[in-house]
Amino acid sequence: MLDERIMRHAHSKPNRVVITGMGAVTNLGHNARDTWAGMREGRSGITTLSGPEFAKYDGKWSVKIAGQVRDWTPGDWIDHRESRRIDRFALLGMGAAVEAVRQSGIDFKSENPERCGVVVGSGVGGITTIEDGVNVMRDRGPDRLSPFTVPRLMVNAGTGNISILYGLQGPATAHATACASSGHAIGDAINVLRAGHADVMIAGGAEAAVSPLCVGAFMTMKALSTRNDEPTRASRPFDADRDGFVLAEGAAMFVLETEEHALKRGAIIYAELLGHANSSDATHITAPDAAGRGAARSMRWAMQDAGLNSDQIDYVNSHGTSTPLGDKAEVEAVLSVFGDHARASARGTGGGKLLMSSTKSMHGHGLGASGAIETIACIHAVRDGIIAPTINLEHAAPGRDEHGKLLPAFDIDLVPNHARERRIKHAMNNTFGFGGHNVTLIIGRYE
Repeated sequence: MLDERIMRHAHSKPNRVVITGMGAVTNLGHNARDTWAGMREGRSGITTLSGPEFAKYDGKWSVKIAGQVRDWTPGDWIDHRESRRIDRFALLGMGAAVEAVRQSGIDFKSENPERCGVVVGSGVGGITTIEDGVNVMRDRGPDRLSPFTVPRLMVNAGTGNISILYGLQGPATAHATACASSGHAIGDAINVLRAGHADVMIAGGAEAAVSPLCVGAFMTMKALSTRNDEPTRASRPFDADRDGFVLAEGAAMFVLETEEHALKRGAIIYAELLGHANSSDATHITAPDAAGRGAARSMRWAMQDAGLNSDQIDYVNSHGTSTPLGDKAEVEAVLSVFGDHARASARGTGGGKLLMSSTKSMHGHGLGASGAIETIACIHAVRDGIIAPTINLEHAAPGRDEHGKLLPAFDIDLVPNHARERRIKHAMNNTFGFGGHNVTLIIGRYE
């Protein structure tokens, strides 16, 4: 029976890409299960910033909140001495990869290493190593720099260390496209598997950017929320009173396989990656295209790649960072792509069926890791029929006018404050980054 199923799927649609394992290390939980539980429960992982590196500049911070991963250690998969030679972002990625591999049940010792690869996205890579290196240079001189400085700081350290950990000798790349990095990484892995260049890919994103330099830099850009007295209420995508994003760290990784390979080894398949696409705004280095035209192109092209129409998408996990400009542009893009299918006001005439939410309301903005972390929500949406909410959503609106009056509400069902049960077949995951990068993934229920 198993052989018949393998042959049927192999001949009907070669090189379908499926997800057989997932792992995560986030401020909501130190594994994928607990991270998803936090999303489902509408629990915030945002807290007051802590650490001696921030206390050093006490009194100079207008931003005092972030999504820090607390009380996490690498665990049983790496020697403590070796872990000191690896930057935190790469360790987070390795921890998520180890969980994903264990969940998948794959034994890489029995696989052809040349048919297995890795691709990891990170927006800033080993930024804490860079900061530490600058401090050593200033205080003690260049001859006191660690010989591990370069292998710690390089953006491809996540990919390199995972491939070394498992001895994977196939395609191995890294992506650094700001907040779109892990979306690009997963898309790259899909291409590799579809093309037949590998049977298995570990893919995802990792970021450890809650550092003085990053917090300070985003702070002076006025990009971060200053709702310091209410950390858990600070990230509020699509709310009229949103005032910026909340910086976070974390990682999420996935074991992706060709369907044929997964079926041959009897793997549990959690979902299917049906399509992906990316585009560029080509308008501004930080601000999104106001009408969301680049984002709309990415969504349309991803649906074309998946062979789906707009009315076949049931759920959008939005980029939804909680910035005034970004949230508004994304709503404009979604409405332009989905029309009445997305408009809540069209529900009485058969429209308004699309659900959209932002899990960044709970875990904050993990920059290059965000797309991967949010893919967990999409997998569970299609697998379990549960849509994670947008918490802190009190008034869904672009903002207020000069008199403080609320502007008309966003015309989309944004799943406010509580998870929603609904049978979902196709989910879309949007991630957009500085530089005008847009990435869209489409995840489907495996049938």
